[in-house]
Amino acid sequence: MSFFSLQTCTLGRQHVAHEHAYHQLILASSGTTELALEHRGQRITRELGCLIPTACHHEYLGDGRNQTLVLDVPLAKLERLACADELQRLFERPRFFAVSPQLQQLTVSLMAQAEQAPALHDEIATLLLRALYLQLHDQELKRAETTPQARSRLDLVRLNAWIDAHLDAAIRVETLAELCALSPGHFHACFREATGLTPLTYVQRRRLDHARGLVAGSQLSLGHIAGLVGFRDQGSFTRAYRRRFGEAPSRARR
Repeated sequence: MSFFSLQTCTLGRQHVAHEHAYHQLILASSGTTELALEHRGQRITRELGCLIPTACHHEYLGDGRNQTLVLDVPLAKLERLACADELQRLFERPRFFAVSPQLQQLTVSLMAQAEQAPALHDEIATLLLRALYLQLHDQELKRAETTPQARSRLDLVRLNAWIDAHLDAAIRVETLAELCALSPGHFHACFREATGLTPLTYVQRRRLDHARGLVAGSQLSLGHIAGLVGFRDQGSFTRAYRRRFGEAPSRARR
């Protein structure tokens, strides 16, 4: 006997207002449904789903053409599930959420599997809930890491000093992120917001700005300068220099 109740259906043009003694997840692969959670209304589509905790009053009205996945999560014996903690966090409050393209694809695939293999409903439901939990958890982390507190970890003076001391080497975003105690993804987002540039573009500009000073103020060969600022050969250095400053380094030196 399945623990979860999973069904695919079409919600018709009949207004329904109720609440129930179980959690519910609503996703759609096509069409629309007008749905209100505690008097806050949204339109359920491929791009927007909702989580309805137990005893939460909600109302809905379908367009009669939608394809909707409805997953009920009963409270009985919920604590025995391996994913009980994740489910409690998922359904801690009523909410609408954006559905990522990856979750859209998974939903469509699992809706077809649910219709063809009713015996696998628990496995399908667990996979879907796990995917949703990971998506929402990742989104919450990104929001947290782009707060002013996270951006304050971007000590550009320290970063610039480290970059300038390592211009002759490969500089990885992961290394820069470690210097700021941020994950690479969060570092990239915060850095771009703070500077308007991606980390690698920023590093490239510092390489070329340093090279410009050497071209103008030293007698070092262009090949030697290229190596000092991290280019693998003089040709790639010349091309990057021309894109940045509008002229080749040899012409700038003359």
